Amino acid sequence: MSFAILISVIPVLLLAIFVYSKDTVKEPKPLLFTLFAAGFLAAIIVLGINIVLSVIIPDFFITDNITKVSFYKLFSMVFIEIAFVEEFCKWLMIRLVGYNNKQNDQSYDIIVYSVFVALGFALIENIFYLAPGNISLGIYRAIFSIPSHASFGVFMGSFLGLAKSYKQKDKALSKVYMFYAILVPTLLHTTYNFCLLANSSWFFIVFIIFVLSLYIMAIIKIREVAKKDEIEYL
Repeated sequence: MSFAILISVIPVLLLAIFVYSKDTVKEPKPLLFTLFAAGFLAAIIVLGINIVLSVIIPDFFITDNITKVSFYKLFSMVFIEIAFVEEFCKWLMIRLVGYNNKQNDQSYDIIVYSVFVALGFALIENIFYLAPGNISLGIYRAIFSIPSHASFGVFMGSFLGLAKSYKQKDKALSKVYMFYAILVPTLLHTTYNFCLLANSSWFFIVFIIFVLSLYIMAIIKIREVAKKDEIEYL
């Protein structure tokens, strides 16, 4: 394993340990490994979808020559091609593997599941990008890409948890939260990539502020939901 990939694997392990440690009643490790592997599968599905999209709508597919693309079109490209496709595939894996699992019996559980899928996805993405051994890219992805994927997972999991909690009490509201479980991470992901691809120093400043805010909000959400479960368990 090259050093570039190694410095990207370490944050995945650290984030997985951090999220897991906050769980009041620890989830079964085989289930977590399955969710992590489901993240791998999500990445493969995304690759297939992108190949199909590049054939069906080549003019809408992001290319290296993005400097000539309007901000509106760039936002649309990022929203559909990157953010929605990736977040939908991760959401699908969580729904199939974790959402209805009998172990999903506390609010924080689905956040753990979502983050593990997101980290599995991020690891495969890293291996793809860093196989050539680009150390600087590895450091960047360790600081920004991996924690951001995990943060998107936190918000996806929190809305999935709300959807499940209202499933019997208010089906309409449950569906709204289920929709938010895709929409909110997609918008966050879109903002992340758009600020980078906009190729502007001002947008890079916005990117730094956005990422720091994202991390803080994700940590607050983790502590909030984990604490709620701990109180209910006691």
